[in-house]
Amino acid sequence: MNFPKIKTSRLILNQLENEDKNALFKIFSDEKVVKFYDIDVFESEQQSLELINFFNKRFAGKTGIRWAIRDKDTGELVGTCGFNSWNTNMKNATIGYELSSCYWGSGLASEALSAIIQFAFYNDTLFGQVYRIQGDTMLGNTASESVLRKLGFKQEGIRRSSGFWKGKFHDLKCFGLIKPEFEEV
Repeated sequence: MNFPKIKTSRLILNQLENEDKNALFKIFSDEKVVKFYDIDVFESEQQSLELINFFNKRFAGKTGIRWAIRDKDTGELVGTCGFNSWNTNMKNATIGYELSSCYWGSGLASEALSAIIQFAFYNDTLFGQVYRIQGDTMLGNTASESVLRKLGFKQEGIRRSSGFWKGKFHDLKCFGLIKPEFEEV
């Protein structure tokens, strides 16, 4: 199966490659980017290669997909987005994303996520049909919450101590989007 390529007005979304290790390291070595993330600040480009390999194995195993977010004009990697899980039987997926902090507030995250959500809801040739997409945010991650709400996600509740990383438990806000709600946006 070929990795799907998606184009928007300002972005190209395609597969991460080993050549992206430097740009990915810059993104994940930024404390602001990983503040609400379930990983620590990257200390080496080897960690970037391992992450690229992890994302690509998930695609090969048909359990998830992660696109590189690239500037359409320059080809520069500015972040990643995708579905951390994709459950064909349950017809649902879990969304994940990050953007280089120098692009925050530019609308690129919303643009990229809108494109992959549309892809998931209306293209069942990848891993099968999706009817529901879930997004979780750590408490205090208001920027991420804003992006999800802009795309039509509804807050469904708080899952207490649902995540454990960086040595402690985290409450997570659960957001959900179902296909008919996205059609209304």
